[in-house]
Amino acid sequence: MLDTQTVRSIAARLHEAERTRTQIRQISLDHPDIDIADAYAVQRAWMDIKLAEGRTRRGHKIGLTSRAMQQSSQIDEPDFGMLLDDMFFEDGGTIPAGRFILPRLEVELAFVLGKRLQGPHVTLFQVYDAVDYVIPALEIIDARSHGIDPDTKRPRKVFDTIADNAANAGVVMGGRPIKMGDFDLRWVGAILSRNAVIEETGVAAGVLNHPANGVVWLANKLAAHDVALEAGEIILSGSFTRPVAARPGDTFHVDYGALGSVNCHFN
Repeated sequence: MLDTQTVRSIAARLHEAERTRTQIRQISLDHPDIDIADAYAVQRAWMDIKLAEGRTRRGHKIGLTSRAMQQSSQIDEPDFGMLLDDMFFEDGGTIPAGRFILPRLEVELAFVLGKRLQGPHVTLFQVYDAVDYVIPALEIIDARSHGIDPDTKRPRKVFDTIADNAANAGVVMGGRPIKMGDFDLRWVGAILSRNAVIEETGVAAGVLNHPANGVVWLANKLAAHDVALEAGEIILSGSFTRPVAARPGDTFHVDYGALGSVNCHFN
């Protein structure tokens, strides 16, 4: 495992990369023996830097929930990251593209907890009981380390993504909040349009067969770190579309049908 000083050093490099909008070399190239536990240790150290600077935790995100993405990343389970207060943008608002390096948008559902969930034996039924409401959400993802290494041309590994807070950079929530029992959430669909051109469509069953299974997985996974999902926290359950690049001047309209729409503009 990486020693504590190395973990802190990598976290500081990621923090500086985000601040300066300059990608760093893939961590897994500099540390070829890095493992999943190391990557999460780096992530925690980076989030500790942000919390020490005055940020507050708002919840968690789950990624790599589709089988295709897991296979492409050579991993057999999702990953997770932390949501902080400065990551949230208003529905219909303008988002400064210059805040990010290579922003992309994903289509998700957000679960807002009304009760605490503590693993390791959380079930789907307990999630139904604990969630206050579900609401459409867009996740802005970014890459603080190279997606493709400029020298070796090697794609980055899952360790790089996990250390990079599972690629999270922002959240836009909107549309119609619903109770979990109001809809069969597996059949919630969305149409993502960029500048009035449909770029992606998807259905929420692509997230672990049921998007609430992401919350089940996360509550049980975090139990090993003695972390619970707290009342009031927001859980992004994972994307059911491919990410779409968000460029300066792009306007996004994501239609969730009966659940309304989420909109944003990048300037």
